[in-house]
Amino acid sequence: MTTNLVTAAPGEEDQDPVLDPRFTYGTATDHITRHIRPPISASWVFGFGLSFLGFMLFNWAVTWLFIWGVGVWGVNIPVGWGFAITNFVWWIGIGHAGTFISAFLLLLRQEWRTSINRFAEAMTLFAVACAGVFPLLHLGRPWFFYFLLPYPNTMDLWPQFRSPLVWDVFAVSTYGTVSLVFWYVGLIPDLATIRDDPTRSVTARRIYGFLSLGWRGAARHWHRYQKAYLLLAGLAAPLVVSVHSVVGMDFAGGIVPGWHSTIFPPYFVAGAIFSGFAMVVTLAVPMRAIYGLQDMITLKHLENCAKLMLVTGLIVCYGYYTETFQGWYSGSPYEIGMMHDRWFGPYWPAWWTVVFCNCVVPQFFWSRRVRRSPWTLFVASLLINVGMWLERFIIVCQSLHHDYLPSKWEMYYPTFWDYATFIGTIGFFFTLFFLFCRYLPVIAVAETREMVHKKGRSEGVAAALRRSGYE
Repeated sequence: MTTNLVTAAPGEEDQDPVLDPRFTYGTATDHITRHIRPPISASWVFGFGLSFLGFMLFNWAVTWLFIWGVGVWGVNIPVGWGFAITNFVWWIGIGHAGTFISAFLLLLRQEWRTSINRFAEAMTLFAVACAGVFPLLHLGRPWFFYFLLPYPNTMDLWPQFRSPLVWDVFAVSTYGTVSLVFWYVGLIPDLATIRDDPTRSVTARRIYGFLSLGWRGAARHWHRYQKAYLLLAGLAAPLVVSVHSVVGMDFAGGIVPGWHSTIFPPYFVAGAIFSGFAMVVTLAVPMRAIYGLQDMITLKHLENCAKLMLVTGLIVCYGYYTETFQGWYSGSPYEIGMMHDRWFGPYWPAWWTVVFCNCVVPQFFWSRRVRRSPWTLFVASLLINVGMWLERFIIVCQSLHHDYLPSKWEMYYPTFWDYATFIGTIGFFFTLFFLFCRYLPVIAVAETREMVHKKGRSEGVAAALRRSGYE
């Protein structure tokens, strides 16, 4: 890799750069796009093949579900939601980090977002696609899904627009649409860069040229691109808060013990960002090692993600404490009984695993050594993802199984088809992610080159000041 023409004076180098200062326009572009060129690596083929097997498992489970109905799942009365809504809430939460990185950090002008925003946005889209599957399958008769859409309601029966379940349709569809447009608009300059690469085949250049919408890098194009990108960021930022708040209202609007609480919307938003950043680290650590992106996805990126996980993890822990306190302070025997069942009942292993993964593990992020150890962060992020899934399982299944009437109490036991559907969506997610890594740049090329330009300009100004005696 060649060095930049302008170098900083001794002792003035950034000790913790967001981007390796040796990059130039050409080397940065080649470094990001080289994984798109042939040949296909053996590691990619192995990962894609394993993910595709999971996707086939998902197709098998869904086909079996359509043939025999939702009775193949472990749902019962009173646990009518089961794995389906647990997985829906978990996948929606994972998708929050991408929009948070893209929208909030862009509006706050945080440069460290540049190397992780592109694959985090893709992660959001794939997670929303996985999440959207579960409510449709949970309907039992998915061909009636249009009941949730805002079609003319002449009989005043359906949809019930005062129900948070209907709000979910509006929130998730809006979130997915804005995230898709935001991701695609950011891709347009990069697609044009790949189109103009003479080493690619004619067919590939035509496909990338069609997708780049005639981008030529003119000043007019850049002006409109930046305006549209900033506008979409402003539209996406409120969605980070609103989408999971609506999902939290699905529970807060109910009268089930443990659900009827005003803390659910902010508690769910913090948990979504918490699990989302855990998934970002889960993807970033292997990806930077496989594709050799350590100079772009630096330790500073991982450390900042760990700090955000620490903050949101503390908020989640506060939510657990508040739930417990409210259950005790209410004086309701049903609320107290629900909390006792959560701690010492049949699902107690899941609850205490949640406490360990979501409350104990993030405390290690107070150590700078842990925050800057990639594979330690990888293991911690995996544990956090497991803990957040179990938290959603506790909220959905444990709360429903322990209702007001002891005669209605019923254990929930997931079946093979519950696990197959869930594992299958993980395969679906990684199938889409591997295809994304193969055919699109995982790091924003245009934004990285802008950082190279700013770095060179700032170093040039510093050098000029030194020559002029104004250092």
